[in-house]
Amino acid sequence: MHIDKELDARGLVCPLPILRTKQSLSAMISGQTLKIIATDPGSIIDFQVFADQTGNELLFLSATTDAFTFILKKK
Repeated sequence: MHIDKELDARGLVCPLPILRTKQSLSAMISGQTLKIIATDPGSIIDFQVFADQTGNELLFLSATTDAFTFILKKK
């Protein structure tokens, strides 16, 4: 999968991963993809809700013991 931009949100807690994601997406064009790596356990729900509310597509979600990875496609 092609990734246009990456965001490292490790160590940040709610709401900072979502706020940084919004900033990153605002600088991107429609159809581009953003990979986010976060460590906040609440980010799983946060990114699912964020995608639903904003219309950006959550293409990928992965959880490991030390991080969560999300890939969003800008609407």
